[in-house]
Amino acid sequence: MSDSVPPGVAVGALEAFLEQEVPGLLSGPLHVELLSGGRSNLTYLLSDGHRRWVLRRPPLGHVLATAHDMNREFRVLRALHPTAVPVPKPVVIAGAEVIGAPFYLMEFTDGAVLRKRSQLEAFTARAGELADSLVATLVDLHGLAPDALGLSDFGRPSGYLERQLKRWAAQLAASHSRDLPELVALGERLARSLPGEQPPALVHGDYRLDNVMVDVDDGSVSAVLDWEMATLGDPLTDLASMALWWDGIRGLDSPVAAVPGDVPGYPGSDGLVRAYAQRTGRDLADFSWYLGFAYYKIAAIFEGIHYRERQGLTVGDGFAQLGAMVPALVERGHAAVGQNV
Repeated sequence: MSDSVPPGVAVGALEAFLEQEVPGLLSGPLHVELLSGGRSNLTYLLSDGHRRWVLRRPPLGHVLATAHDMNREFRVLRALHPTAVPVPKPVVIAGAEVIGAPFYLMEFTDGAVLRKRSQLEAFTARAGELADSLVATLVDLHGLAPDALGLSDFGRPSGYLERQLKRWAAQLAASHSRDLPELVALGERLARSLPGEQPPALVHGDYRLDNVMVDVDDGSVSAVLDWEMATLGDPLTDLASMALWWDGIRGLDSPVAAVPGDVPGYPGSDGLVRAYAQRTGRDLADFSWYLGFAYYKIAAIFEGIHYRERQGLTVGDGFAQLGAMVPALVERGHAAVGQNV
């Protein structure tokens, strides 16, 4: 065991559990490192000196029953691992009785998460391959049949868009700290112009470049991460999310991750969207609505973070920046939807 163990993992109890449930997995004492955490589930890197794994668990101090969330993520990984969609191999899942919170373990995947501008600049020569693999992976995901994966009950695709709008409107109402009439108006515009339902698919819920691992040699996607928002729904919400984070927030100095659209040599998101349409044959006539919705959703999320930051409930850097981005996101959302709605 390492001398300094980050909070949230009872290493001795975890070692005993793994030795019982997965005999032969460990060949030495576990060393634990916190990789990321704060706004969502916590992610730890585990090593026995020979092999590496990743452990996911809910945030510290989370008092609600959260085993369901872990079960959903683990279930998606188990269903997808045999498919063409690259995901880490799931190992084992457990309830709160082992480390004090539900968790699951998955194998470590080699690759890089491109969150810094310097990392994107280093990939400029392979920007085209990177964009192509990001799109191809999304096409593969949306081409899977949920029934064949055993995920037919993983969500309610009918009425998905309407429920999404209501969800984020409710979050805005619950985190009101300033008047944002244009953000409210954007949600109302979207509600008045709901597009017809697309053939449903398994959707990631937060698909973007910094939620995948990239092979540093060829620029291909080696694993799709962070499945906590996955469900059955409208696949074009994933496409719009990818486009927004690719270059839709360029120039806004986002603290979340570097924006490919801010780096010379990267293709525009319009090319990625066209490639998706060509490969899937899906009707993108209403894509402007989905892009407007993507801006609305991110603005609502950032406004919620802004509210918590003002209440002193956030820890870390960049939270104030997110609140400052909201007006620009709203403006871009209105522009995406257009003038006739």
